[in-house]
Amino acid sequence: MDNIDNLFHPSLGEALMKLDPEDGEKIMEYFKTHALLTREKALLQSSLRDQKKLLVENGKLKKDIEQLRNQLQDKQRRRTAKALFAPVPPPSTCSPAPGTAVNQTSSPAGATAASPSSSSSSSHDRRERHSRRRRGDKKARPDSFCLVVEPEVNASRLDLRVGRILSVRRHPLAETLSVQEVDVGENAPRKVVSKLGGKTDLEELQGGLAVLLCNVKACKLRGVVSQARLMCCSDDDDHIELLTPPAGSTPGDRVTFLNYPGEPDRELQAKQRVWELLQADLQVDSKGVANYKGCGFEVKGKGLCRAPSLTNCIIR
Repeated sequence: MDNIDNLFHPSLGEALMKLDPEDGEKIMEYFKTHALLTREKALLQSSLRDQKKLLVENGKLKKDIEQLRNQLQDKQRRRTAKALFAPVPPPSTCSPAPGTAVNQTSSPAGATAASPSSSSSSSHDRRERHSRRRRGDKKARPDSFCLVVEPEVNASRLDLRVGRILSVRRHPLAETLSVQEVDVGENAPRKVVSKLGGKTDLEELQGGLAVLLCNVKACKLRGVVSQARLMCCSDDDDHIELLTPPAGSTPGDRVTFLNYPGEPDRELQAKQRVWELLQADLQVDSKGVANYKGCGFEVKGKGLCRAPSLTNCIIR
């Protein structure tokens, strides 16, 4: 209250007392109380702004730490596989140590160390090798043998994440295609081209959550680069629905499988056909739950991913 008292000049209190001797002191106390409440409100608003700013920065740091951890684990796995399955070098031949007895067959008296025919044969071989090198010919060499461990093909290799659809529009060059911008918890949204143009009310998709496959190779579809794949399901009548994450999910949440732990590939290689091999076992069951071989699409601590209304159908 001392600081509040300093805000008011003594002449203000005297003037109030002259104008209203009975309620002058009450009016003065009211002014002081109002000033104190105004200052406390300003301090509270400032602290709330600082708290929101810290929460946003904390969320960004957590995402950066998670990305660095995944990169470190990937490097460690590759380093371990390289060390375990690198070819073993052949043992080197050593000359006998000084003083070691070496069995030698005694040659008869007058015999030379090497016959003239063997000497001429070796010189002929040397000339032949030299001529081949000059012509650019090379002897066929056996390829070095190296064991390569192929990771098991299961759903853990898919980088599935929750994303929020920020915008959606029809593809400018194809009626059956649509273009979405999706926030998947990264610094910038991803652009996705999908075959939803003629099957879905695009306006209803904007602002909603979806499940995306994020480690597919970026490719151009009719001139627009697609950086991910929207996970959807369809029935025999070709009705299409996007898979829906559980309530409380946020962009960037990983979709995992309880029975198939592990980190996803950095990028699915087309020659390995991982997506094609796994797609046959991705389906929506009779309860509407998306699953792989009976193991549900799960966002840890939040629940399972589902189809809005379809059941017993495929995921694509």
